[in-house]
Amino acid sequence: MRLNSTKLLLVGAFALMASLSFAQVVEPSDSTKVEQEEGNVSLGETLIIGKGVIDLADDRKTPIAATTITKEVIEQKVGSNDITQAFVNTPSIYVAGQAGGFGDSRVITRGFDQSNTAFLLNGQPINGMEDGKVYWSNWSGMSDIANAVQIQRGLGSSKLAISSVGGTYNFVTKATDKKEGGFFSAGIANDDFYKTTLAYNTGLINNKFGVSVMMTHWQGNGYNDGTKGQGQNYFISLGYKPSEKHTLNLLFTGAPQWHDQNYSKSLADLLKYGRKYNNNTGYLNGDLFNERRNYYHKPIANLNWDWDISDKTSLSTVLYASWGRGGGTGTATTTDKAYPTTSPGRDENGLKKIQEMYDKQLAAGGRSGYGIRQSVNNHQWYGVVSNLNHKITDELSFNVGFDLRTYKGEHFQQLSNLMGGDYMYETRNKRYPKGYKVSDTFSTNPWKALSDFTNNALQKWSYDYSERINYGGMFAQLEYAKDNITAFFQGSASNQSNQRWDYFNYDAANEKSKKITNWGYNLKGGASYTIADNHKVFANAGYYSRQPFHDNLFMNYKNDINTNAENEKILGLEFGYKFKSRNFWANLNAYYTTWKNRVDGGSVEVTERNKNDFPGAIVGSYLNFIKRGFEQEHKGLELEMSYKPLRTLELKGYASLGDWRYKGSTVQDYYNENQDLIKSTVQNLNKLKVGDAAQTQFGLGLAYELLKGLSVDADYRYNGNLYGKNVLGVNDDTVNNESGNLKLPSYNIMDAGVTWNYKLTNRNRLTLRFNVNNVFNHIYISESTTSYQSDYKEADNYKGINVNNQVYFGYGRTWNASVKITI
Repeated sequence: MRLNSTKLLLVGAFALMASLSFAQVVEPSDSTKVEQEEGNVSLGETLIIGKGVIDLADDRKTPIAATTITKEVIEQKVGSNDITQAFVNTPSIYVAGQAGGFGDSRVITRGFDQSNTAFLLNGQPINGMEDGKVYWSNWSGMSDIANAVQIQRGLGSSKLAISSVGGTYNFVTKATDKKEGGFFSAGIANDDFYKTTLAYNTGLINNKFGVSVMMTHWQGNGYNDGTKGQGQNYFISLGYKPSEKHTLNLLFTGAPQWHDQNYSKSLADLLKYGRKYNNNTGYLNGDLFNERRNYYHKPIANLNWDWDISDKTSLSTVLYASWGRGGGTGTATTTDKAYPTTSPGRDENGLKKIQEMYDKQLAAGGRSGYGIRQSVNNHQWYGVVSNLNHKITDELSFNVGFDLRTYKGEHFQQLSNLMGGDYMYETRNKRYPKGYKVSDTFSTNPWKALSDFTNNALQKWSYDYSERINYGGMFAQLEYAKDNITAFFQGSASNQSNQRWDYFNYDAANEKSKKITNWGYNLKGGASYTIADNHKVFANAGYYSRQPFHDNLFMNYKNDINTNAENEKILGLEFGYKFKSRNFWANLNAYYTTWKNRVDGGSVEVTERNKNDFPGAIVGSYLNFIKRGFEQEHKGLELEMSYKPLRTLELKGYASLGDWRYKGSTVQDYYNENQDLIKSTVQNLNKLKVGDAAQTQFGLGLAYELLKGLSVDADYRYNGNLYGKNVLGVNDDTVNNESGNLKLPSYNIMDAGVTWNYKLTNRNRLTLRFNVNNVFNHIYISESTTSYQSDYKEADNYKGINVNNQVYFGYGRTWNASVKITI
């Protein structure tokens, strides 16, 4: 579908649905109530979640582009997937990476990846302090504990100095419930997936104290070959209300898990060995063995305190801590040049000959040339966010607060499996130039990962370093509202210090890097005007000066300081129109974002087809790359609407049109998994399209209650104008076309489900749910991590795509079913 026809679709759909509703215009009701799972009650029915710290759209009178995903939608749509599955029918949201394995999905918002989108849990920032990334495998229990998720595209309403370039996702969790009760649920899905959850609330005891607990277990074999996984989720919430003015809530949650991983691979291999082929696997002792496994346990503690100081003043504070333990496995090969590097070959089915290698090393005894290592990423993170709200007059309110964080990360490799041998030999550690034997191995059990890791420098492999990041921010907001006009202004300033210790590449006297300190700030403002009871227009603008991520301040995975690192500069403009009547609402938004001093990264596999591009790299290994110094420009339109012609029927629709392009050139550095620089290039990206997300989207959905308690729903979505993630720059400075982009075929997906609710007693209810995703089993490429054009090395093509490209196929038809008993 071409761009002009999609614009006509947007305008036509909006005009049609608006015309259907104007005959029934009434004064709008409160439009953004976040509803709790039981009984359609608002979050006010829970004891406390830190209401003054969580910035939801309805807390601000000046509108923003926001979509609220309720608990009911999360329960219905997620099934055996990550919580990101609940976001797929939202404008300007693209979900990728599902084919990687449980918890490996990614969310791209308005063309910006997760490291440049803010994620908050009850007001607590959860983006990684080092690189801004979010790994959903660490949050596999989010679909169980989330009461609602509000997606704020663009500037958002958060007062914190956070990375909300693409948007802000506010996860509002369950809290201590005021009512006694609980539930049990069980679900099954394709590929031997099953999940059970048990929850109970004491209700408020003496109107002061209450406890809510929940436990979950899940496991499955995964859609693609060799992607099985298993995990648990625990949640404890303790609520205490000592007086009418004070409310406290202590939350403790975690989601230990392990899952085997699938990476992008050449389209040629997928066509040869099948769409579910996983080139990380081979057989060992009769079972399919995956060299790549992620395992992690990240307990979270969160204490919220709300204090109603007076009828005009309130204080809300959240204290939080997290302790991450775990990492990911991969191959370890000898680093001693006198000892030949060994690696399993592949059989006729494309599987690694792991058993053959294991038997060979077992028979030889002693030193292994091939083993499995763990890249350990441990951290401790502590923080506090506090916000004081004061109502100066009936029209003017003021907020002021602070955001403090301290983070220590520890990164090293240790061995997980010697693959038949007795030890491996490490020769790269500069402190031990004669080398040493590494013989200890460690489990990938996420529960054991809390304490089962080495503290012995002579048992660490490949690298060993740590970092300390300290962050302090202040923020303030003024908001004015009178009659039909509202306006707000926000400002924040922050200071961040970064320091690194390297115990592998330096002696003890030089292990500590110089401390780097950077200031950053945010400025946001906006206004809205209510034209009539049902019509509102608004405009927002913001400018960010964001400190570089820690990983971009230090070069070459050493203490070398990147003197070219500068604050990233982001300018955002947004305009919107909102309409609401009794049975119809619509939101239309336009946005423009520029982003300078960009730094980005990714990974690519070294294959027989591209090995000449990376001299010295080992075929079958993965290279990480960093590209820096370029600019992006994103602009687009978004439409979201809902029409309810009958009490039992709701129709929904959305569309988004984006035009996202690079500007300027980039320096791109490639590193192997031992963090050695392999290659550096300069590429011109000017006017090339930004990849990794569909720039043209639209969707339709319906929910219909056939009989009392029995309902069906279906969602259709189209994704087009989709490009490969890692754009190949060109050396022609006059380029003004898309020759450096890989354009992927557009695709359509239909999901459908049925729900049956049955009231067992006055208090007890039975709920059955059945989903089918990708009903018509549409075969499509969901993403590509490379952008080789069709003439690259005289390659064959698949639907116009060079088969040398590293891609993921999306899931085919899948299903899930669940039963829930509420008491």
